[in-house]
Amino acid sequence: MARSQSGHWFQSECIGSSPESCINDEDERNVSVFYATGRIRTVWKALSAMVMVALASILPGLALAQDGAGLSREATAGYWAASWVAHPEAGSQKAGVFHFRKAFTLKAVPGTFPVRVSADNRYRLFVNGQSIDVGPSRSDRMHWRFRELDLTPYLRKGNNVVSAIVWNWGEHAPLSQMTHRSGFLLQGESDEAKNLNSDASWKVLWNRAITFEPVTGPASGGFYAAAPGEVLDARAYPWGWDEEGGNELEWVQAELVERNAQMRGGDITGNAGHWQLVPDPLPAMEETPIRFAEIRRHEGAVPPAKLLAGAADYTVPANSSATLLLDQRHLTNAYMVLSASGGAGATATITYAEALYDAEGNKGDRNEIEGRTIRGLADRITFDGGANREFHSLWWRTWRYVQLDIQTGDEPLVLHDIHGVFTAYPFEQNAGFSSDAEWIEDVWEIDWRILRLSAYDHFMDTPYYEQLQYVGDTRLEALISLYNSGDGRLARNAIALFDQSRTADGLTASRYPSRVRQNIPPFSLWWVAMVHDYWMLRDDPDFIAQMVPGTRGVLSWFGQHVDETGMLGPIPWWGFLDWNPAYPMGMAPGSKNSHSTALTLQYAYALQRAAELEEAHGISAVGSHYREQAASLIAAVRKHAWDAGRGLFADTPERKSFSQHANALAILTDAVPAQEQAAVMGRTLDDESLLQATYYFRFYVDEAMVQAGFGDRYLERLEPWREMLRKGLTTTPETPDPSRSDSHAWSAHPNYHLLASVLGIRPASEGFGTVEIAPALGKLNQAAGSMPHPLGQISVSFRRENGRLQGEVSLPQGLTGELVWKGKKVRLTSGSQQITVRD
Repeated sequence: MARSQSGHWFQSECIGSSPESCINDEDERNVSVFYATGRIRTVWKALSAMVMVALASILPGLALAQDGAGLSREATAGYWAASWVAHPEAGSQKAGVFHFRKAFTLKAVPGTFPVRVSADNRYRLFVNGQSIDVGPSRSDRMHWRFRELDLTPYLRKGNNVVSAIVWNWGEHAPLSQMTHRSGFLLQGESDEAKNLNSDASWKVLWNRAITFEPVTGPASGGFYAAAPGEVLDARAYPWGWDEEGGNELEWVQAELVERNAQMRGGDITGNAGHWQLVPDPLPAMEETPIRFAEIRRHEGAVPPAKLLAGAADYTVPANSSATLLLDQRHLTNAYMVLSASGGAGATATITYAEALYDAEGNKGDRNEIEGRTIRGLADRITFDGGANREFHSLWWRTWRYVQLDIQTGDEPLVLHDIHGVFTAYPFEQNAGFSSDAEWIEDVWEIDWRILRLSAYDHFMDTPYYEQLQYVGDTRLEALISLYNSGDGRLARNAIALFDQSRTADGLTASRYPSRVRQNIPPFSLWWVAMVHDYWMLRDDPDFIAQMVPGTRGVLSWFGQHVDETGMLGPIPWWGFLDWNPAYPMGMAPGSKNSHSTALTLQYAYALQRAAELEEAHGISAVGSHYREQAASLIAAVRKHAWDAGRGLFADTPERKSFSQHANALAILTDAVPAQEQAAVMGRTLDDESLLQATYYFRFYVDEAMVQAGFGDRYLERLEPWREMLRKGLTTTPETPDPSRSDSHAWSAHPNYHLLASVLGIRPASEGFGTVEIAPALGKLNQAAGSMPHPLGQISVSFRRENGRLQGEVSLPQGLTGELVWKGKKVRLTSGSQQITVRD
């Protein structure tokens, strides 16, 4: 990290290897090995020329302007004029931070200056020293993304410079980072802008001042898969690289590493280059400066009161040490920014943590600092003694607490400022909830905060430790975001990415993007449910139709594992259900050596939803077949796992354990007849001998509770969230304490249920074409709220007086529906309407 938007890095497993050694599972599925080998490129060029001659004989008017690939843009729009470029020495390296630049002159600022830009792994783009974009959003090499930008607002008459920092994390790359090798790509899309096309006219500088440090031991939390620590030696940093004086640095001519970048599927002979380009479907991520709230403790030199406001300098004397513990007061994601002068040879270690730990390694009250220490991801800086140096982390960090440890040498170090730049997907909260239970507002706040922190260019399980998009987490995050923001782009992106992850046997990966494949078959079933959720909440029929072949593949895989009992038999891979301590590695009982009631019913749950998708966007006969399959599974579960004595479903036919999980799924699939659901749900909630759902799976228990008519008990279910607040948590954790992670949005589903279950707002038909509002207020006397709908805002306000429900419902124009209360129904029309219904 360094200089106002300093260096970044990337991961490339294949740099310096032969093309054949770079072929991985993804290549075998998607990429032509024939084209991937440099040995064949000469043959390819010859074949291309032959193809062009043939095309010319068929289409005499076809322009045959020759380029490096032998194809013109007129012959195929699949090739760009710009090429992928890199530092000429980068091919034998696994990691690096590279600065690219090109100077140009404008007689006048044009009305538009459109460009396309991408990089491997990532870039930060500058125009005349101003950071304007970060990208590309993550996907895989067969769907490598580029951003489309207009540079006009940042240009000036006369001399201009476009520059970029491109980085490769190398062997320490985040697990979610796919890669081929270090590379940069920029193409101008107008006559003036095309002079910026990346080619050998670009200059590149390798910034060797930055290295990376893996996160290991106790700091890793047991499994760390996010970006590594950054180690910066400012004495070797190329200061001024993005200024005019940067021309005096050791710039070299960029090397073409793949000539004429290729759009996905654009090659007319079907060969695929290393990066198959597709437009980035996501907006730019938010970047907003933020300030620390307070210094909780310090050692050594006393910091001035206005340091955190950036209004006073902090001097650490020569040959001394100092420590500052900074508290944000809530969890956040941000780039770290630190500015300083002097202190040649001084060092600073910046450690980031969600919480502090006591002597036994417990977190306890997150507000408490006495007797507690920090551990976690750390960045390190060695200062060069220069004036007004600004250090900016290459990748963002997650923290509530930051500890700054400084050790000076023979010069004092003057710290001018330390703060963050918050970053996340640009969700805006367009929903609200209020009631006469004021404590719910605090639950609402922490749920929204963790949803934001768990969303960047894809959803994440935890922004601190992993930054991986898992299906189980993502289904809930997508629902929360659709209900709270209304922005469906990240949900759509997630569904598409999981579809890209499917293998020939039909399963999606459990997490994607991911360089290491992991299979959790039950998560593939939740992906089918995700597609159904999106279908119900958004009118996007073409997209849903594209997903239907994938849902068929998933369901076909599971069909092959139904045995003679009619239930799912043992399944390979990881049969994860929930993190209940009684489940080995979270696996459902019977998933490995018997028959799992929960997983069999989860399969039925997915079949029932896929049947609706098929009937709307596929083949109705397939839908009918899925309904028959689901009915057969349910019959088998009732035969083998129903315990009449307990009035509950057992976890396996051996009937050694009973759980909330199996019985919630039995209600959600109607394995329990409608007239019996209330009784089974009552036992599921009240029988403490059942294996209990943890935060994640409580979502499904709560969904079953609403279906069984127990929605009025929902607020009782929020006691664990009140306990989170009492412990000083500012986001929702992964599990009850001891929790590795304080940041898991799969625990934020109250922000869905408060709207969908307490206020009762749910789609009544596909595409949210109509709405059903069935409030379940429990002990609340009044509750109100609103949520976004594709046509506008749905707003409701309810109060109970003298055995009546009274209030107001406002629906956007074009939306109609029905209000349901105590078995009574009231028709709803567009616009505002007063409601009175007697109990």
